[in-house]
Formats: sequence, C-alpha cells, structure tokens
Amino acid sequence: MGSQHEDGAPGHLTASGIPAQPVYRPDAERDYARDLGDPGAFPFTRGVYGSMYRGRPWTMRQYAGFATAAESNARYRYLLDQGQTGLSVAFDLPTQMGYDSDSPLAAGEVGKVGVAIDSLADMRALFDGIPLDEVSVSMTINAPASILLLLYELVGAEQGVDPAQLRGTIQNDVLKEYIARGTYIFPPAPSLRIVTDTFEYCARRLPRFNTISISGYHIGEAGATAVQEVAFTLADAIAYVEAAVAAGLDVEAFAPRLSFFFVARSTLLEEVAKFRAARRMWARIMRDRFGATSPKAQMLRFHTQTAGVQLTAQQAEVNLSRVTIQALAATLGGTQSLHANAYDEALALPSEKAARLALRTQQVIAHETDVTLTADPLGGSWFVESLTDEIERRAGEHLDRIDELGGAVAAIERGYQKTEIERSAYDLTRAVERGDRVVVGVNRYTIAEDVEPDLSRVDDAVAAGQVARLQRIRAERDADAVEATLADVAKAAAGDDNLLPVMREALAAMATVGEVCDALRDVFGSHRPADAF
Repeated sequence: MGSQHEDGAPGHLTASGIPAQPVYRPDAERDYARDLGDPGAFPFTRGVYGSMYRGRPWTMRQYAGFATAAESNARYRYLLDQGQTGLSVAFDLPTQMGYDSDSPLAAGEVGKVGVAIDSLADMRALFDGIPLDEVSVSMTINAPASILLLLYELVGAEQGVDPAQLRGTIQNDVLKEYIARGTYIFPPAPSLRIVTDTFEYCARRLPRFNTISISGYHIGEAGATAVQEVAFTLADAIAYVEAAVAAGLDVEAFAPRLSFFFVARSTLLEEVAKFRAARRMWARIMRDRFGATSPKAQMLRFHTQTAGVQLTAQQAEVNLSRVTIQALAATLGGTQSLHANAYDEALALPSEKAARLALRTQQVIAHETDVTLTADPLGGSWFVESLTDEIERRAGEHLDRIDELGGAVAAIERGYQKTEIERSAYDLTRAVERGDRVVVGVNRYTIAEDVEPDLSRVDDAVAAGQVARLQRIRAERDADAVEATLADVAKAAAGDDNLLPVMREALAAMATVGEVCDALRDVFGSHRPADAF
C-alpha cells in the first residue's frame, strides 16, 4: 500500500489510493478563509447549516427491525426510552424484494435481517403506541419503497395524523441496487417512473417527507473507495433529478426533499474530506447543471451509518472502538443523522445491550466531547483540505466517464459502476490477505477465543406465525374489492397516471405488498442484470 515520493522518501496512500505526503503546509495559491465560504452558504463545504450542532445535535437514528412487527415495535419503544431521537426501520429480505412471507421465494428469510411487513395490519402493529406526529421515521426500503410509504401514511391516518405532518425518509434509491446491493424488482426505466411518481405524490400529500435517500452506503459496503462512493452516488442523484425534471416537476420544489446516505469508515480524515467534497460537488451540480437557485435545492443533507463491512466477528468488542472512530468521522464531517452499529452485528442481530451501547456511543460524542462547539472543526486543516480537493477532482473524473456512457442508467446497463466497485473490493481483499492492510484481530493481534458470545437469534417459529397471520387476513378481507383495486394498479402501470393513489386504495383494501408488486411485475417485468462492463 505504499508509494514513492519524488524525494525518494517512503510514502503512503489513503484508502482511495490518494498519495499522502509526510507533512502538509499552506498552499500559497489558496486562501482557505476566502475559498471555503461559511457553513450554511454555497457551496456548503463547511456544512449545510450555519450553526450546525450548536443549535441541536444530529438526529440519533438507530436502525432496527427484526422478526415480527410486534417484536420490532418493542425494540423501537426501548430505544426511544433510552434517548433515541428518530426511528429507522429495517425490513426483511422478502419485503425488500416485494414478496409476501408465504411465497416460496421467502423461505428461510422471513424476519431474519429485518421486520416482515406483508400488509397494513403489520404496519399498524409496527407503530402501535408510537405517535407518528411526534417522531421522524426512516425506512430503508427501495424497490417497493412507495408501497411501504403508503402503508405508513395509512397508519398515520388511522392515528388521526394529517399526512402533511408526517416526517421521515424513504430510501427509495433503486439505482444503487443495480450497482451494489441487488434488491431490485423491476427494470431501471419503470423503477425510475415509480421514483418520480413518489416525488410528485409526496409534494402534494406529504410535503415534509424526504422522498429519497440516495445511498452511497451500500456502494461503499460493496467495496467502493471513498472517491467511487461520492461519484456513483452523485451520478445516481443526477439521474433522479433528470427523470423528475423530464416528468415536469419543478426542481426548486422537489430538490429540497432529496437526501443522501453515506457510510463512515475508520479512515477518519479521508471520510471527513469525503463528506465535505460531496456537499460542494452537489451544490455546484444543482446550480450549474439544473439551474437551482434556492439554497435548499442546492444543499446535500445526509444520514450516515458506521461501516458494517468493517466490523469483525473476531474479538467483537474491538468493534466498539471502530464504531466510535467512524461515528466521529460522521459528526466531524457534518452529518444530519447517524446510526452507530452495534459491536455484535458481525455475528448476529444486535442484542439489546449492544444496541444500547451503540446509542450511548453517539450520546457520549454529543455530550462529553467538544465536537458540537463549532461548525466544520477540521476546516482549514491542510491535509483535510488537500484530501477534499483531490476527492472532488477524482470523483469528477468518474462523473465525466459516466456522462460519456450516457448517464447513470446507461452506465449501469453497461456494468461500469459494478465492475469498478468489484475491482476495488478485490484489491482491498488482497491487501488484507497480504497483510498490507492491517485488520486488528483478523490478520494481526489475534487471540484464541473460546467463549461463545451471547447472541440474539430469530426463532424459526417466527415465519410460521407470520404466514398464519397473513393467511387469516386473506380469509377475512373482501376478496372482490382487493381484486378490483389490483386491476386498477395494473391499469395505471400500463398507462401514464401516477401509481401511488391506486396503490394506496389497494393497500387500504388489505391487498398485500407481494400482491401489489405482482400486479406491477405483470406489466413492467423483472430486471435481469447485464454482463460485466
């Protein structure tokens, strides 16, 4: 992982392959006080708000969801009692892929990596006793994001909450699924249509809801460097904005509801520089490419999660140190909300104790350190400013290449991003195997561990119970009404009307997530990945 400087002295590379000099000095051509601007002002390098955390800390939004809606509800109540300030919902794999729990394709996966949501009844149970007019809720869901949002809206209505008062975020970023994660359903074109329909629907009915969280997190977790994470995330964001503008939406109206989602790795300084570069690049893209003039349409607001891929099963308690450093990177970089991973997540679902410690990590940073005293505390560091500039330059080269290929969707269809990420992931794996990249407890400082840790596990009986509840719902609902509303969904999909109103009617009639997705699959088809670039 080393390089050679011109003077012959040994050097080093950052995780993105950027040469790091032994010492940094002022740039004679750069007046940082003049060039960087102020936090809360274009190009937002130093933060999107003038006071940053002096006004209030970031939102502590711990990601949680497992087994049944009732069990996840109990965990949410616990986290709120412990001082969490926002909810973040993890869905199981069948829900993410648009299958009901009784589908043959759901076998073995129900409730395993998140909560199983099949119908309005499950969403009702998920938020039982949680006032949706008082909490902000993030939902990590993509291909069927609009469906889960509608279920959330329906539950809010049952609680008497005006849709205009609902606050939160749906991830709704399907393009990165084709690049890095794989939980896609439909081909890119109809998927983009659903995204823009969601933008338009929320602008009318849920104006306080963030309609998309454009995700670099999963791109980073798949093996992308910090440079690639910025470039590919912003390329996806450009595609969403282009699709929305093409659909006739006003960029000044929908852009303020765009949000982003990044990973925070243990390479603290490069991560801080990454966040700063991403803000600056997005502000210029929105101004120069799309003509956005309002600050809210230009600013990049983002949620951060610490790096799950860097957690180790070996000496799992060491993950507490990793997560602390990663959480510091996010807060020093100016995140708006944060999830800190639990130390045992490399082994199983987080235990209650581990989840509490992860939240306490955030609380210690917020209340026992001086991170919140000033905006952009590392601004002006010669090393951080140099890294910020170089990440922006290198990410810009990737964006130029994607433009040459015809944009993010065309590049995805050619396999460009996926191939680049896989190459970086391979290089990192080989570096760890050779010992060039040290992973404490894995390839250095290892010990023999004889004690089996106490782990949370999802009982296999969860699936049987979920299927039984689903079958009871099907037996008790008005089958004719469900069939009629699903026919309306298929008709809308074949036409040009916004899909969300008819999907809302189907879900209110107790159509299931899988049934609505099947109605769309019959019209749109399913995506099949392209060969490598």
